[in-house]
Amino acid sequence: MKLSKFKYDLPEELIALHPAPNRDESKLLVLNRATGKIEHKIFKDIVDYFGDDDVLIFNDTKVFPARLYGNKEKTGAEIEVFLLRELNREQRLWDVLVDPARKIRIGNKLYFGEDDLLVAEVIDNTTSRGRTLRFLFDGPYDEFKKTLYGLGETPLPKFIKRTVQPEDKDRYQTIFAKNEGAVAAPTAGLHFSRELMKRMEINGVKFSYVTLHVGLGNFRSVDVEDLTKHKMDSEQIWISEEACQIVNTARDAKKNICAVGTTVMRTIESSVSTQGHLKPYEGWTNKFIFPPYEFSVANRMITNFHLPLSTLQMMVAGFAGYDNLMKAYKEAIKEKYRFGTYGDAMLIL
Repeated sequence: MKLSKFKYDLPEELIALHPAPNRDESKLLVLNRATGKIEHKIFKDIVDYFGDDDVLIFNDTKVFPARLYGNKEKTGAEIEVFLLRELNREQRLWDVLVDPARKIRIGNKLYFGEDDLLVAEVIDNTTSRGRTLRFLFDGPYDEFKKTLYGLGETPLPKFIKRTVQPEDKDRYQTIFAKNEGAVAAPTAGLHFSRELMKRMEINGVKFSYVTLHVGLGNFRSVDVEDLTKHKMDSEQIWISEEACQIVNTARDAKKNICAVGTTVMRTIESSVSTQGHLKPYEGWTNKFIFPPYEFSVANRMITNFHLPLSTLQMMVAGFAGYDNLMKAYKEAIKEKYRFGTYGDAMLIL
């Protein structure tokens, strides 16, 4: 499979800049993999496609306010700092991306907030854009974390070209977000409201939760034509015994199992037995899924409409079938569906 096969013309006005007024009222395109048939629905109609003892698997990661703006010592130049992950709690060490990177060297100090509320020192270069920062903070850890997150803003992806609004704090987070550590939201889960989940529960649908802390690798461009040569960034995942039990019971009973989003699909495909059972796991995954690929656990998938040439689009093509997916995207563009993080959704049967 070649990179160029995933190029398509997406009108800029179809990239959603804001979420739908209500979570469960975005548009829903339903694609049947076997027949290629496409239906147009509203997201809350999804309740009609699942019944007793079917399972939906969600990613319960929680996004933290990862984007900060600081100033460099002496020059006062504004520097964007994107927190990626905490490396050492006691020493206040963080793995970060800085922009513009060329201005930041080891030993530089960065100042954040009014009256230089927080100061950080660059202690290592990890990649061309990446750095390790040590935050210089004397108080207790909880106070440091509160200060750091108070200065940070919701890390909307760069393709949402607008300033962050107060509503983003809530809307760029799923209603079941629990385990903090993501720098990007698992977007398929954003469509679920409490009312919709309650309706599904009443219908006998079961929910299973896994955790994948979404990293910026999701937005990293693929720069090799031969997809087998692309390396995904590693992301941390947890699959509990309980999650496995719910999924495997449904699988053995030949019930529908639906992965809610690409992050869930990547998580469950990273820890599967030869019989296609989900196995408990705690660790890292850098699994890159693209066509052709044999999926082991889920027979259904909910996902957003992804931008051209993205690894997310490639994974969905692996599940839907390349021709099916490109046909569905063409139809979605014709029908003015909204693409990207805050866009509309697709259910693949």
